[in-house]
Amino acid sequence: MTTQKQNGNVVAIVTMIFLFAMISFVTNLAAPIGVIWKNQPEFEGSNFLGMLGNMMNFLAYLFMGIPAGKLLTRIGYKKTALVAIAVGFLGVLIQYLSGVVLVGSELFTLPANFFVYLLGAFIAGFSVCMLNTVVNPMLNLLGGGGNKGNQLIQTGGTFNSLSATLTPMFVGALIGNVTKERVMSGEITMANINPVLFIALAVFAAAFLILLFVPIADPHKTQTSGSKIVFEHSPWNFRHFVLGAIAIFIYVGVEIGIPGTLNFYLADISDKGAGLNPETAAAIAGFVAGTYWFLMLIGRFLGSVIGGKVSSKAMMTAVSALGIVLVLGAILLPKTITTSMPVFTGSSFSAVQVPISALLLVLTGLCTSIMWGGIFNLAVEGLGKYTAQASGIFMMMVVGGGILPLFQNWIADITNYQISYFVIVACLVYLLYYALIGSKNVNKDIPVE
Repeated sequence: MTTQKQNGNVVAIVTMIFLFAMISFVTNLAAPIGVIWKNQPEFEGSNFLGMLGNMMNFLAYLFMGIPAGKLLTRIGYKKTALVAIAVGFLGVLIQYLSGVVLVGSELFTLPANFFVYLLGAFIAGFSVCMLNTVVNPMLNLLGGGGNKGNQLIQTGGTFNSLSATLTPMFVGALIGNVTKERVMSGEITMANINPVLFIALAVFAAAFLILLFVPIADPHKTQTSGSKIVFEHSPWNFRHFVLGAIAIFIYVGVEIGIPGTLNFYLADISDKGAGLNPETAAAIAGFVAGTYWFLMLIGRFLGSVIGGKVSSKAMMTAVSALGIVLVLGAILLPKTITTSMPVFTGSSFSAVQVPISALLLVLTGLCTSIMWGGIFNLAVEGLGKYTAQASGIFMMMVVGGGILPLFQNWIADITNYQISYFVIVACLVYLLYYALIGSKNVNKDIPVE
C-alpha cells in the first residue's frame, strides 16, 4: 500500500509539474498569436488590438483571484485542479475554434472570429489563475512540506520558465514571415499555430485523466467548526502591503510588456519595426523573445542560490536599478546600431544582426526573474494572520500583466516601439522606490497574532 501511494505521488508530482509548465505555455501564446491578428487588414497593424488577447488572459485574474482561493478551501486541492484543467481545455479549444468559425464575417468592423479568440483567451485566463492558486501548495503538499516541498516548487518553476522560453520560439517558427499580404491571401491564419494548440489540449486532457485516478489527500484543516473567523483589520491596513500590491500589478506588467512588445517590434517589417529580413522576422522575433524567458529561468536559479544570503530588499534594489539602466539604453540607442545574436530563423540556427536595443531588453529577464518573490516577501513581512488574505489580493493584481502591456502598445501605436518603453522605465522607478522606501512596515502596532 505504501509503495502504491509513493507511485501515485510520483505520477501526481509529474502531472503538477507539467501543469506548472502549462501556466506559462498558455499565457505566452498571446503575444506571438497577436502578431497574426495585428496583420489582419481590419487591424491596420494596431499593436493595441494585437495585445488584446494578452489583456483578456490577465483580466481573468481580476475576477478569479479571490474566488480561486475560496474554491480551493471549499472543494480541496484535487477538485480545484481538475476544474482548472477542464476550464483550460475549454479555453484552448475555443481559441482553436476561432480559426474555424465565423471566418470571413465581421463584427464592429473587426473579424468576428477575433472575438471568439478573445473569449477563449479570457476563459484560459480563468484556468491559469486557478492553476496558479493550486499548483504551488499542491506540490508542497506532495513533497511533504519543508525542504522537499520547496524543492518540488523550484522544479516546477524551472519547467514553467522553460515552457515560457519555448512557446514564442515555437509559434514564431510555425508562423514564419507574417505580412498583411500573406494574411490577406490566407497563407497565414490561426490554423498555422494549431500544432501548439493541439499540444496544449493533449496535455490538459492527459493531466485531467491522470489526476482523476491519482488519490491526493488534502492537508488537515485546522478549523473544524463551520464558524467564520472575523479579523479586526485586513492587509489593506498595512501601508507596505498596499504599496506592494501596486508593485505586483506593475511588476507583472513589466514582465509581460518587455518581451511581448519586443516580439511585435522585431516581427514588424514596416518602417516602425526593427528592420529585420521580412522572410524570417517573425521567427527571429519569437526566438529573441523566448531568450528573455530563458534568462528569467537562469535568474530564478541564481536567485534561489543567493536568496538565503542576500535580503529581498537588496536584491530588489539592485535588479530594479539595473533594469532602469538596460531599458533606458534600449530606448536611447538607435536601431541602426546592431549586434549579433544566435537565433532560429525558421529553418536553421544562425547568427543574425538585431538592434542592440533588443539584446538590452532581453537581458532585463535576469532582472525581472526574482521580482515576484522579492515583492511578495517584502509586502507580507509582518502581516501574520493576514498573509492568506494578502495572497488572494496579490492574485487579483496579476491583472497588471494585461493592462500595462496594452497601454504600452497603445503608446507604440501613436509614437514608436522604443518610446513605448518609457512606460517600463516609469514602472521600474516605482519598483526601485518600493524596494528602498515603500516596503518599510510602518504599521507594526497592528496585532497580527
